[in-house]
Amino acid sequence: MSISFLHSHGTESPIEIPAIGLDLFVRLPPATSDGAFCFIETINAPGAGPPRHRHREAEIFRVMEGRYLYEADGRRFFAEAGDVVSIPGGVAHGFVNVTDAPARQYILMTPALDAAAFFTELAGTMRDGVPDQAALNAFGAKWNVQFLGPPLRPDDQPTA
Repeated sequence: MSISFLHSHGTESPIEIPAIGLDLFVRLPPATSDGAFCFIETINAPGAGPPRHRHREAEIFRVMEGRYLYEADGRRFFAEAGDVVSIPGGVAHGFVNVTDAPARQYILMTPALDAAAFFTELAGTMRDGVPDQAALNAFGAKWNVQFLGPPLRPDDQPTA
């Protein structure tokens, strides 16, 4: 694997998905690592998170600000600023910002996902709100992502 030079500017505009309270920045696209990984930054609105889902890519989350409730294979737990959470590829998961302020995390995905294309297309799919399960899975089929259910709620409780 080789890494090519890139300077990702902090002033870049995010990909916005208001339906799930997400602003996302692609900090290292797949081409930077010959497809080995991509690196994204997310800002999640209070009480917001993605629908539960699974995909082949493993994800390593580093919580930078705030507090999240994560779920991985049915196990729920809190993660706070400074915590690292790894989710193996193929594991059902989701998370929600449980604070009353925006929360932020960095996510390394391996192998790389074309995150800019995926999340731009997802924003279009969710332009009128979160669609039903069938519509989400029709979108997800192109990307080998299976949507499994609604997002976690901030009042859901940890299991561990």
